[in-house]
Amino acid sequence: MTVVLKIAFRYFFSKNGQTVINKINSIAMLVIIVATAALMIVLSAFAGLKDFGLSFSNVFDPDFRVEASQGKTIALDSFQLSQLMTLETIEAFSPILEEKVFLSFKDKNQVAYLKGVGQDYLYVIPADSLVAVGEWLIPDSSVIVAGYGIGAGMDLGVYDYGSLLNISIPRKNPNSNLRQTPFYTQQAMTIGLYQISEDIDKKYIFSNLDFARDLLQYPKNIFSSIEIKTSPNVNAQSLKIKIHEILGDSVEIKDRVQLNNAFYKMLNTEHLAIYLIFTLVLIIALFNVVGALVMMILEKKSQMKILRTIGITQQNLRQIFFLLGMMIILIGGGIGLVLSSMVVLTQQWVPFIYVPGTSLPYPVKWELQNLILVITTLLVLGGVASAWASRGVYR
Repeated sequence: MTVVLKIAFRYFFSKNGQTVINKINSIAMLVIIVATAALMIVLSAFAGLKDFGLSFSNVFDPDFRVEASQGKTIALDSFQLSQLMTLETIEAFSPILEEKVFLSFKDKNQVAYLKGVGQDYLYVIPADSLVAVGEWLIPDSSVIVAGYGIGAGMDLGVYDYGSLLNISIPRKNPNSNLRQTPFYTQQAMTIGLYQISEDIDKKYIFSNLDFARDLLQYPKNIFSSIEIKTSPNVNAQSLKIKIHEILGDSVEIKDRVQLNNAFYKMLNTEHLAIYLIFTLVLIIALFNVVGALVMMILEKKSQMKILRTIGITQQNLRQIFFLLGMMIILIGGGIGLVLSSMVVLTQQWVPFIYVPGTSLPYPVKWELQNLILVITTLLVLGGVASAWASRGVYR
């Protein structure tokens, strides 16, 4: 194998007698460099866009959410809540009451989700930092903080004492009194508008937990969910087991991925599609390597006769050209990875490409898993291409 490797090195680093073959080899390596760099840059750009998109939902979503496995509410007593506080991995938690409500303000109507939160909610989600206009909820008051999209759509004014927002839900036990409205309504004043993303801004309004309980007519031990903030690097499976031991099997615990399952599936599908498209580009680039190897086999035909006379077998000759192809692929791929990593890291640390029309740097993220994925793809496809081309060696 040592002799085979030495001959392959000699063929790789020595110039061929024909200038055309030298140019073909150079072009083959250049194409591999470009294709490898393109695959790495595109995967890094998608990783940056993925983190950028998740940054909006991660601001709003807790680390874990406890929900009812069946139905819409869970019943928790004070002893269970105190037990949750004893878990070391839980930094803070907040019981939540959430329900779809009907909003009316002057002559405008809209459906939204009312999210009643306690004072501990800010330790779980720093929602007060998301308020763009006005302020966060004032304890023990009938006030709400609406999304910027809801506020713009309904022309809500902050601290508009003359016009209050009507929040309505269907009555749970409507009686036979025809004069009674089928909806139960409470009024609240808007004191703030938050801004996260377009979808969330049009979906949620926040209120104090007691206000939501009065509107929804729930007892004090009934909640829709519990949102939890945990310490970094928490063991999710271990935490879920401990929570189940405290709250029983009537609840289910979801992490951020499970809370945004559809969104993560969409991102994974897009990642796979991008990878397959640019892998196809890499496969096309490898045809240049196959062509270069075939030309080299034809050009070295006279030398192969000499090699056979000194004991080099047919299998050894195929190994020589297989290694020669792998050298072209690995050296070209290595150069492409170095160049693409330099571009990605430069954009990540010292941005030079911006989103058109904004001052926002185009998001990219260098990830080790992307590097390993590109190297693995290059080795597998390059090995197949080199083996296929080296089969052309004949007696």
